[in-house]
Amino acid sequence: MRVTLISTYELGHQPFGLASPAAWLAAAGAQVQCLDLAVQQFDAAAVAGAGLVALYLPMHTATRLAAGVIAQVRAAAPGAHLCCYGLYAPLNEPWLRELGVATILGGEFESGLAALYARVAKAAERPKTNDQSIAPIQSQLSSLVFDLSSFTQPEPRISLGRQAFLPPDRAALPGLAAYAYVDMGGGERRTAGYTEASRGCKHTCRHCPIVPVYGGRFRVVQRDVVLEDIRRQVAGGARHITFGDPDFFNGPGHALALVRALHAELPAITYDVTIKVEHLLRHAALLPALRDTGCLFVTSAVESIDDATLARFDKRHTRDDFVRAAGLLRTIGLALNPTFVTFTPWTTLDGYVELLELLDALELVEHVAPIQYAIRLLIPAQSRLLELPELRAQPHADKVVGADIGQAVNHGVGVHDFEIGLGHNDRYLIDHFAVFVFDLHAFIGRPAAHQRLQHRLRHALQYQVKLKAELRKNRIFETTDRWLLQ
Repeated sequence: MRVTLISTYELGHQPFGLASPAAWLAAAGAQVQCLDLAVQQFDAAAVAGAGLVALYLPMHTATRLAAGVIAQVRAAAPGAHLCCYGLYAPLNEPWLRELGVATILGGEFESGLAALYARVAKAAERPKTNDQSIAPIQSQLSSLVFDLSSFTQPEPRISLGRQAFLPPDRAALPGLAAYAYVDMGGGERRTAGYTEASRGCKHTCRHCPIVPVYGGRFRVVQRDVVLEDIRRQVAGGARHITFGDPDFFNGPGHALALVRALHAELPAITYDVTIKVEHLLRHAALLPALRDTGCLFVTSAVESIDDATLARFDKRHTRDDFVRAAGLLRTIGLALNPTFVTFTPWTTLDGYVELLELLDALELVEHVAPIQYAIRLLIPAQSRLLELPELRAQPHADKVVGADIGQAVNHGVGVHDFEIGLGHNDRYLIDHFAVFVFDLHAFIGRPAAHQRLQHRLRHALQYQVKLKAELRKNRIFETTDRWLLQ
């Protein structure tokens, strides 16, 4: 039986979330096709005839984009079993069920997909009668079974079982040249691969979408599997590897042994990792080992420089900790790539300008991607932020806070992913100050409004305009989503 795996968006990386289950499904006997719609067009022929079509939903943007894709899949393969898997699948289960998705898999999804394939393949092998007199009855029974599968499934919705991973199979994906690269300066570009050495996280930050699924637990990918995955990507042209772990130092022993083995075998390969501020300070003695094994930069979810907001997020670091971590990495010789949830219900204009001033003082302006200046807080269903009574008291909180995507769209309220950014007319928790990010006049003439900062902010605005134009051009969203494009 043919299985088609689809990814809509994964931050410019070749999707690990397709390559890993592709190996498991092939081992189970499936004929696997992969579609990465970030770099490919939807191919109805690749979907038609598939007995199982599974969409990978690692983040909210991917989930939003999946809505239109699901409709295309149902038109191209009306008899296919539809599955959504990944971090955001269980968080948006009711909405996905309404779209016709029969199976939801979250957490460690590979074993669930393999079990689902076996179930669907077995059902497809059942003999079918040619007696046309009972065909209408068969059709009604098929519809009944599909309806029931919308509410029950034998595979666990969220699995946290420890898996013995297989090396990802990337053969059916576009080559690495179609994806992200590292600009080394001087005209040198390094093709970037992507892998994961662990999933989940042992921390429980309130705003993090990993927490409702993993609940403070993480699972490692075996070292030999990660190394084999990297070897294959290097053979495919990769000269740099991004480790996509939510926090590379969740298991520092596993992480250090891995990069030391990588450097010993492939010393010319560079890499980057994500590590939280708390771990940068706690494991400062380990950071030189990252530098010495080829680490170019560290991404860290700083989120805010306001200590009260950081406490609400339960980030376990402060503004001063961020400043210390930035100095520590500079001294060691590792570049810091900080990320932020710039707009929250507690952001003020003065606080925003203070952030710009601090980034300038720390000489981090060029280290911050333009979109980081326009990111806003996402509050998904089951978020730990719902523990805060003050959020419930905000305008429209009954429609926004904790809603899944479908609920938000139906109410016309702006719960959407941080990659999409701000819109003029979004009635969101931060409505009272959202518009000023689109008005650079607020910063002109202020001490912090240096030319470089204005340049980066303008890039952030251009990103918004370009993205919205692309959404309109490709008609990605339904008419109920027009609030996003206004």
